Amino acid sequence: MTARFIVEADGGSRGNPGPAGYGAVVRDGDTGQIIAEAAEFIGHATNNVAEYKGLIAGLKAARELDPDASVDVRMDSKLVVEQMSGRWKIKHPDMQPLAAEARTVFPRARVTYTWIPRERNKDADRLANEAMDAGKAGRQWEPRKPAAATVEEPLPEPPAAKAGWAAPADLGTPTTFVLLRHGETPLTPEKRFSGSGGSDPELSDKGRWQAERAAEALAARGSVQAVVASPMRRTRQTAETVAARLGLEVRYEDGLREVDFGDWEGLTFAEVRERYPDDLTAWLGSAKAKPTGSGESFTTLTHRAGVARDKILARYAGKTVLVVSHVSPIKTLVRLALGAPPDSMYRMELSAASICAVQYYADGNASLRLLNDTSHLR
Repeated sequence: MTARFIVEADGGSRGNPGPAGYGAVVRDGDTGQIIAEAAEFIGHATNNVAEYKGLIAGLKAARELDPDASVDVRMDSKLVVEQMSGRWKIKHPDMQPLAAEARTVFPRARVTYTWIPRERNKDADRLANEAMDAGKAGRQWEPRKPAAATVEEPLPEPPAAKAGWAAPADLGTPTTFVLLRHGETPLTPEKRFSGSGGSDPELSDKGRWQAERAAEALAARGSVQAVVASPMRRTRQTAETVAARLGLEVRYEDGLREVDFGDWEGLTFAEVRERYPDDLTAWLGSAKAKPTGSGESFTTLTHRAGVARDKILARYAGKTVLVVSHVSPIKTLVRLALGAPPDSMYRMELSAASICAVQYYADGNASLRLLNDTSHLR
């Protein structure tokens, strides 16, 4: 399922021309939740130039989240909307190159433009004014604290674990992700690459047994209130086994699927090293490198897993959600929660049908509460 974003953009100039800035937000197309913001003071410019720069920044922010997404741009600038829709000609020389740049961010077929009244564009307008205020003070606009702590920001001391992953009342009610890797498939014990571009295998007999044990353990814990899963066969089967035991329905989220390993699908690590040594070395050395024949890197995975996380957080705020996924997306969510670098994924062990838990707090911090728990399988 292709991701869908809403980009709201605005720009302003105090004097037209005068000190100018832009603002843009990216919203999840399903929930309306803001998942990215951009703003900048651009110096002396006109309103229209600032509006175009806001549009470009919003589109680029959406592309960073998912380069394959479809985008609905909403602006209160009739000029920009009509020109980008192709109904009005672009005559001004300052705006022609900006419009051309905006068209290069996404293919035209994946972007629509809609005019909205100014009162419905308040978030982008606010950011544009924040950027202009920052410029007046001799500095650039800085974003608010991100959803996950960065490496430079110390994490708060995590509260002591309680049954059901509950948190002390003075920290508020966090949203808890109970991250369950699917059970074994025939490829798992052979340690073969098995992503979203391969055969989509079913659970093996052992994998079904593991799913049952996970269901028993989670039912005994008694705190799961919703189930969200990758749409792949092995995760569907695992999630449906647990959900049936809990009396819940499963909601599927495409952003939780495994990476597409391209030509490596079905091969062991040793076989990949023998056949594609240079590509494997590049992949292990950079999160932007892609497996041979694949269009997806760990950087791309990070964007879509982050979008999936934010969608789940918006839908199930303050609840405990069972998230059934795969090795790479689960490691990515753990890594983001810790603010750890991409290569930390190679230093995590994540067994079949293992359980991790991450809590997300309203102040933007996250706390890893459990990693690779397999006690229910003993």
